[in-house]
Amino acid sequence: MAGKRNIPISVPSTGDEEWQSLREPLTTGWLTQGPKVAAFEKTFAVRHSVKHAIATSNCTTALHLILSALDIGPGDEVLVPAFTWVATANVVVYCGAKPIFVDVDRHTYNIDVAQVAAKISPRTKAIIPVHLFGLCADMDALAKVAPGIPLVEDAACCAGGGYKGRPAGSMGLTGAFSFHPRKSITTGEGGMITTNDDNLAEIAGSLRNHGASISEEQRHHGPRPYILPEFNLLGFNYRMTDLQGAVGQVQLGKLDSFIEERQRWADFYSYELKNISWIRCPKVPEGYRHAWQAYVCYVDPEKAPKSRNEIMEALLAKGISTRPGTHAVHMLGYYKQHHGLKSEDFPGAFDCDQHTMAIPLHNRMSPEDYAYVVETLKELR
Repeated sequence: MAGKRNIPISVPSTGDEEWQSLREPLTTGWLTQGPKVAAFEKTFAVRHSVKHAIATSNCTTALHLILSALDIGPGDEVLVPAFTWVATANVVVYCGAKPIFVDVDRHTYNIDVAQVAAKISPRTKAIIPVHLFGLCADMDALAKVAPGIPLVEDAACCAGGGYKGRPAGSMGLTGAFSFHPRKSITTGEGGMITTNDDNLAEIAGSLRNHGASISEEQRHHGPRPYILPEFNLLGFNYRMTDLQGAVGQVQLGKLDSFIEERQRWADFYSYELKNISWIRCPKVPEGYRHAWQAYVCYVDPEKAPKSRNEIMEALLAKGISTRPGTHAVHMLGYYKQHHGLKSEDFPGAFDCDQHTMAIPLHNRMSPEDYAYVVETLKELR
């Protein structure tokens, strides 16, 4: 295929509709959390089959609010997969609790349910299964091995994804989503909590606004302008702006079409790459709806013509951006130093850290881009 291309790993799919959505908040002057955020929350809750959706400044703050609302603190333990973005473990530390790492399945990249029971102790106050790259964790199996323990879905990558007919974010006690630009829908930064638990929703909603007893919107639209909220909780400033809420509402309307397009091209990749012996393509178990935040391959070190990193460099030289899937958190400096962890402690996560590779998959790619990625991979020697 003639000509070198420049194909980013991910580009958000935004346009005139998102641009126009900003006119009303900019014109009215209501820029912070207000009616646009409320509308986005309502629509998101309906789409993900939950009673409550609480918008936040990002997914990390969403997870932090959830753990804070569950009153998790010093002396408590929270189980997290060892292969995930660092925020999943960091929010546990923010609360003064201890993250207990669990190894992952090398094929799904999600928490290895078979290893969960051995990690549960009397101090276990929650489990955070991550729906990595858009594939839900095996939530039914997890609920069986951990009865009575709150399951907090880290659905950062999984807006629109599903498991056995249920949307991500509706299966555990609560869930947290991300709207970072590398996700399928974006508000720039931004996050969302989902839950069917009225009490958790009320506490999390208060905590995101400094612990205020009423929201700014309620106060400004009320009949007594001299009333200030009561603050009975020590909260945070984790609010989403109405500018983000307006963009999010438009993006959410495109979510299903985005996922359908990504599914078609994920199928294309899997078909075209199936005969490359050193690439293991992602598999979707029956009954799952993959959200395809990323298309993450496994580079077999025994069969590959070069190391994973050398392959990534070769692809970059051809104009194709790639990334490691994510990182093994137990191998990061902070967790090695403060938790006494070693790289070999979680061999599945270590293997995934060293040998996974995300190739471009997003809604701004052309058919020619996808064909070029496939052709380049086939030509690698």
